Amino acid sequence: MITAEAFIAAAGARGFDFYTGVPCSFLTPLINGVLSDRALRYVGAASEGEAVAIAAGAWLAGRRTVVMCQNSGLGNAVNPLTSLNAPFRIPTLLITTWRGQPGLADEPQHEVMGQITHDLIRLMGLELEDAPDSEAAVGPAFDRAVAAMDQTGLPFAWVLKKGDVADTPLNQPAPGPRPAGRRDRFERAAERPRREQALAHVLELTDERTAIIATTGKCGRELFTLADRPQHLYQVGSMGGAAGMGLGVALNVERPVVVLDGDGAALMKLGSFATIGAYAPKNLLHVVLDNGVHDSTGGQQTVSASVDFAAVALDCGYAYAASCDDLDGFAQAWRAASGGGPSLIHLRIAPGSMATLGRPTVSPAEVARRFKTFLAS
Repeated sequence: MITAEAFIAAAGARGFDFYTGVPCSFLTPLINGVLSDRALRYVGAASEGEAVAIAAGAWLAGRRTVVMCQNSGLGNAVNPLTSLNAPFRIPTLLITTWRGQPGLADEPQHEVMGQITHDLIRLMGLELEDAPDSEAAVGPAFDRAVAAMDQTGLPFAWVLKKGDVADTPLNQPAPGPRPAGRRDRFERAAERPRREQALAHVLELTDERTAIIATTGKCGRELFTLADRPQHLYQVGSMGGAAGMGLGVALNVERPVVVLDGDGAALMKLGSFATIGAYAPKNLLHVVLDNGVHDSTGGQQTVSASVDFAAVALDCGYAYAASCDDLDGFAQAWRAASGGGPSLIHLRIAPGSMATLGRPTVSPAEVARRFKTFLAS
């Protein structure tokens, strides 16, 4: 058995200082220890997949990260682990519990995942070990994990068993009151702009300090076709993860951060709105380019026609939100959002994409590293 204090000390000595995840009773001592340490940052995510995306953003911003989750939620993390961390070569220490461990009594919903946890991690191409269960083993275990991550650029997993960490009390400050956000409407029922026109407007409105994270699909492809800059991150996978990644970046840099989201992607990880609102980075602008369809897969309708993303953002704690349907309104909303965030602009656009649409010719791993260098500059 180890203590949370021993874990945190060994982690801190090796540069780990950013934690995110979704709780499990087996993880309670570790999460309580991290939350009680005011020198550390812990972001409570709405889902395990969102936690992986948040940690990826924090790594891009120069932090060494830990993601903690229950193995029953490991399935929620498969998509970003395989389509975000793997192609972009973004490491994190992944600590997953071993609920449903064969031979031990547990709840029936953990039985299948308990049987396949280790195999699932290996199937994703990740190295793993059982979590250290003695204080003498903690340091060497961290050293092996760091060495593996430095070599592969991939996450390294620890599987934590019940009782591996001694009980730790929680000393978490209560959240303070939040002022109500402000909303604007710049809706003129005009002819809606195309995505490429909106993106060209974004390029005009952003300066060389602004980091831009574009969601997967044609959004990133069109942004790359219009202009390829080191301040761009084209999220080629992990649909719905752009907002979480943007949060991880924004919490760790002072420069402006813009997330270019789509309606389908935003709906897939709608819980990210709540996480962003709760942690409230003032430098984050979240733009939802809503064409009402899954444009990359043939134009099937999403359900966004009945969704008021600006109202959702305000109810989740954003400081400002606006809805618009033309480029003049978009520019007005952008200027209004500059007063401090997090802010959201919901721009309804026309379906369709550029006639000549390229794909990023820079590999995801290269995009990630030049973006990381940009953030550090």
